[in-house]
Amino acid sequence: MNRIGNQTIKFNNPPTILETASIVGPKESNGPLAKYFDKCLEDEFWGENSWEKAESKMIKEASNLVISKSNLPIDDINFCLAGDLLNQCISSSFGLREINIPFFGIFGACSTFAESLCLGSILVESNAANNVLCSVSSHFCSAEKQFRFPLELGNQRPQSAQWTVTGSGCAILSKTGQGPYITHITPGKIIDMGIKDSNNMGAAMAPAALDTLITHFKDTGRNPSYYDGIFTGDLGYVGKEILKELALSKGYNINSNYNDCGVLIFDKDSQDTHSGGSGCACAATVFSGYLFNQLKEKKYKKILLIATGALTNSTTAQQGESIPGIAHAVSIEI
Repeated sequence: MNRIGNQTIKFNNPPTILETASIVGPKESNGPLAKYFDKCLEDEFWGENSWEKAESKMIKEASNLVISKSNLPIDDINFCLAGDLLNQCISSSFGLREINIPFFGIFGACSTFAESLCLGSILVESNAANNVLCSVSSHFCSAEKQFRFPLELGNQRPQSAQWTVTGSGCAILSKTGQGPYITHITPGKIIDMGIKDSNNMGAAMAPAALDTLITHFKDTGRNPSYYDGIFTGDLGYVGKEILKELALSKGYNINSNYNDCGVLIFDKDSQDTHSGGSGCACAATVFSGYLFNQLKEKKYKKILLIATGALTNSTTAQQGESIPGIAHAVSIEI
């Protein structure tokens, strides 16, 4: 591998995304992508006595499922990269404490899935690993309780607010396989435009998505038409429109082949999700379910996944801090 341009890494022997798995909650199960998910839950607790334990169960079961689908012995998986939104990534560390694979807990807020693909690809390409498990999760109920308001209060949500995806998405990266391949990654920089509204994460994250998008094109010499599809992680309807306008102002027209995972996962009108989906599981489940299927069937041959994250927590919000954004880009080709 070698670095090209300012921030992009090109893989000379691109890692294969060997297999993926996805588990989603009830609301996601009633959305337009339901048929692409491996398991659709009927309730948010999934037999547990707390939402946090249910989320840990989701990432545990999704990780076991992707290992089973890959047909790899668990001893052949060298590292696990996992993360979530809850205090010190407890969903990942508690859910995967029995998996018996060397573990890196990572955090990039809602960009964590792309971050895991970036770091996992480097491990595989550098010969530090033959196979790497990448897993993330989020849960609407646990995230609302931590970041906004307890559900019991019944607070009215503004139209710019997004709905945290309940689910877990996982992928196994490997030295061997017939693709899809991760050919390039463009890790993002922290971009903070001073936005403080925690109910408008799309606006806070869109500038970071723009910075990474433009950097990727400049570093690689590519343009938007190179890709069959460009997908951001969870800008939602509000952030999606902002990114389209910002990109056009910089000379990049992405209108014809761009969409957002937070827009795709829910039906805005019938499911009352306002600006769409968000959370670690948003990009992860849409990719592991829908997009991976489209790549395997060669309906898409080249996609750019740019997972976005708001690097904030309840403490910084109480202190009046603004919301820093991050976006990591992964070029995936078949």
